[in-house]
Amino acid sequence: MGAETDFSEIPPFQILKSGEQRIPFVFNSPHSGRHYPPRFLAMSRLDSATIRRSEDCYVEELFSPAAALGAPLLSANFPRAYLDVNREPWELDPRMFREPVPPFANIRSPRVAGGLGTIPKLVGEGFNIYPDRLPLHEALTRIEHIYKPYHKTLASLIRKTRERFGYAILIDCHSMPANVRAGDGAPTPDFIIGDRFGSSAVAALTEYAVGILAAKGYTVAYNKPYAGGFITEHYGRPAECVHALQIEINRGLYMNERTLARTRHFDSLAADLRDFIAALTLIPARHFHPMRQAAE
Repeated sequence: MGAETDFSEIPPFQILKSGEQRIPFVFNSPHSGRHYPPRFLAMSRLDSATIRRSEDCYVEELFSPAAALGAPLLSANFPRAYLDVNREPWELDPRMFREPVPPFANIRSPRVAGGLGTIPKLVGEGFNIYPDRLPLHEALTRIEHIYKPYHKTLASLIRKTRERFGYAILIDCHSMPANVRAGDGAPTPDFIIGDRFGSSAVAALTEYAVGILAAKGYTVAYNKPYAGGFITEHYGRPAECVHALQIEINRGLYMNERTLARTRHFDSLAADLRDFIAALTLIPARHFHPMRQAAE
């Protein structure tokens, strides 16, 4: 038994959609999965609550209104502690495994050094997931059976969107701890919008997103401390008419981080995000066609 059977009763990921796609947006929630396979829990040294500290709780639910507007929402059922698809496929920490990792593995990335590689070593505030080293086969099967199919599905959604509309906009949806700071002396942001420092999307999309949220009274940071992970960087190709934004929501806006329970503010945030998604998807198409921009 291995990763091949961990999701035999529930799919590792799913696409929420409502009929035919009507807008050039794809939404993605890669860290909100909360199906913890019994085999994985048995391998871990953490209890069932602590292991959830890296989870983007309820993010797929908060962004679900996108489907009613005509955009697909891809979301993970597997947890981030089990596998992180917002990493390169082979960001592996060799100290986690009994056998040597493949020679092509990226063992020196800052994310690996921080214990947050493709197969995470840590959750939350530095809690080790495993008591012992893992067999390398464990990483290889999770990558082959879940990571690669997930990215194949995401790439297909983006490709079909661009073919249908002439361009595609990927919104990568996340949450962050309530104690995150955007910089020295800066207030705790309610949202962080990341576009890889302007490289993953046209400025107009970022400005729209920031402006909509700020108009609702939220504090919005830009690229600090999260500019976007592998997904934003890998898929955001404005020159190829694919634009990607990462959106981080402060968990303190809607949940108790200790108990993981929704707070009384959950519904009001959900309503604001429904308005945000609707407004964002109305951004004029002229911003995403290079020839039109050059003419203007």
